[in-house]
Amino acid sequence: MSLAEGLPDGGEALTTAERALSYSGGDAQVTVIRERSLLSRFAHSQPTQATEVDAVRVSVICVRDGHPGEAGTTNLDDDALRDVARRASAAAEATARAGPGRYPSLPVPGLTRLHQGYDVETAALAPARAGAALRTVFEIARRSRLEASGAWTAGVVETAVASSAGMAQRDSVTDAQLRVVMTAAGGRTGFASGTAKAAAGIDESAVAERAAGLVDGGEPVELPPGAYPVVLGPAAVADLLDFAGGLAFNGLAFAEGRSPISGRLGQRVAAACINLSDSPRFALTLPRAFDAEGVPKQPLPLVQDGVAHAVVHDTRSAALAGGAARSTGHALVPGGALSGPAPTNLVLTGGGAADEEELAVPIERGIHVTRLWYVNPVDAKRGLLTGMTRDGTFLIEDGRRTRPLRDVRFTDEILRILSATQALTAGQQLVGLGHFYGPRFAYGAVTPALRADGFRVTSSTAG
Repeated sequence: MSLAEGLPDGGEALTTAERALSYSGGDAQVTVIRERSLLSRFAHSQPTQATEVDAVRVSVICVRDGHPGEAGTTNLDDDALRDVARRASAAAEATARAGPGRYPSLPVPGLTRLHQGYDVETAALAPARAGAALRTVFEIARRSRLEASGAWTAGVVETAVASSAGMAQRDSVTDAQLRVVMTAAGGRTGFASGTAKAAAGIDESAVAERAAGLVDGGEPVELPPGAYPVVLGPAAVADLLDFAGGLAFNGLAFAEGRSPISGRLGQRVAAACINLSDSPRFALTLPRAFDAEGVPKQPLPLVQDGVAHAVVHDTRSAALAGGAARSTGHALVPGGALSGPAPTNLVLTGGGAADEEELAVPIERGIHVTRLWYVNPVDAKRGLLTGMTRDGTFLIEDGRRTRPLRDVRFTDEILRILSATQALTAGQQLVGLGHFYGPRFAYGAVTPALRADGFRVTSSTAG
């Protein structure tokens, strides 16, 4: 069965949202999200798991005296919609007994713009498409005398929002992603990925070849702790930017004084070559018309020529920030996530270097990092992270990548790395950052590779 077979159009999702809204008294917003997706995992150049998701969820937010209450259901009949509206109202009324809250009234309708984030062929994919992608990867692994592991996935998500403030809108988006790790008999690995709005936008052969090209059978060198010049590939840069979005440019963290840029808007926080924005209309991104609260998506400069320009807000964080702050269309869930808002269409402007090899030329002795792994905050206020390199870590000697390195642990600050950035590649890549362990929310960062000074290595990893 194809993904699109029997799929209600956005009009039916909006009708369901409006039905649920009719059972909700007072200030209320209803969000209906329907997902259809395929996921195929593989290991040792063999398929290991295949899933097909067809799921719908209705979320109701009621606001009473500045307090939101939320309830959800996956049942679409009238009794279930009445019940979920009643539960959301009861939750809001219960919290309102504590006194007036700080959640403002629900967002009013705004002008949304059309986007190119929906592909008909991707939305109609059959499972055979996943099989074809895996066969391509396995053949390249066989020719390279390697084993392939990873995942291929594609999906379509439809969202409808209706509210007592007059909102009534819908949106449909598609995405496809491929992640490949190639492994040699000695255990050395290489990683590459592809992400696009349409399955046809991923070249499975090119992704597999890139991963295979990073596998070096030589004996890995161990690097002692220290600060080293580094070339970070797009996947590694994307991970850093993702943490920057959640820690530094999160409007809730900013309003509560927990962000590395709290009190620093208008000040230099990165090198002059750093221009970072949240750009849902940029050609390579995975766009959406509006956020989880129905607020339209708009481009927002975050860092311009190294100077902090703005943070992102949802309705709740903007109310806490006060003054002229308004939602910038970055709510992650209806009513706002407890962790706050985050940019999901990050774009880092490229520089003048032709490729990662050119970035390495000025480095006498340093590191080339393909991607990062198991990264966690150590001190969120400083933007201090710790994590490991993985699947393609190399020594740079006399301006070129030479021997494989044993993977290292790093402990460094995001803004310090961006402040120490010296050059970026002209080419950019969309790196998918969603993991698909729960409801599908595909997002990513468009980024070049970069060269920075003083990357802080704290130890080698085991193995």
